[in-house]
Amino acid sequence: MARPIKETPILYGEDARRFEARMQERRRISPEERAEMKATYEALKSVCDFM
Repeated sequence: MARPIKETPILYGEDARRFEARMQERRRISPEERAEMKATYEALKSVCDFM
């Protein structure tokens, strides 16, 4: 039987501001990283059968 999921903590003050700032930052992915991620995705997609 599954255990219940705990409530998500609420952030206040400086922690909340820091979290919001990090969420607004866009992480740049290099073309090499993107190609590696796509190759991994394609390899997994070819192995899995979801339907």
